Amino acid sequence: MIRAERLATPQPDGEDWYASLLVLDRRKCLVLTRASTLFAVFEPDVRAAALRATHDLVVQLAERELLHEALSPDVFGELRAEPLSLAKTTDRRVLGCMNDMAFHCEVAVAKAGSLSAVNVRSLNNDLRRNINSARDYERPIDLVAARTVASP
Repeated sequence: MIRAERLATPQPDGEDWYASLLVLDRRKCLVLTRASTLFAVFEPDVRAAALRATHDLVVQLAERELLHEALSPDVFGELRAEPLSLAKTTDRRVLGCMNDMAFHCEVAVAKAGSLSAVNVRSLNNDLRRNINSARDYERPIDLVAARTVASP
């Protein structure tokens, strides 16, 4: 358990990753999102050991999903070299969007009948194509693609 007094208190930054731990069908699931683009990753059935290695887990999931979208795994920079600190959520708009993402995941599981029946690839695809008012009604995948085009 991480106590609140041990959490960092950084200023909000668009390059932050936010995470929510959901319990669906009595199993831990993780929703990650990048603040600047709301690029999201849903990962079902996350084990405690993976959560203890948070940095490795975030990097692995982000790189995997960027590759599934045919995007460069370094579009967000060198994630492996970035430090990781656990902190309370500081951007309320991102928090609101993540609550919407969590609800979207819950509905997908309910429609599928169980977590094991959910098409995770399709769910991740939907999360990244859902428009968000917090990012001027742009789809997260389009915001990430624009970063790729803008990079030298």
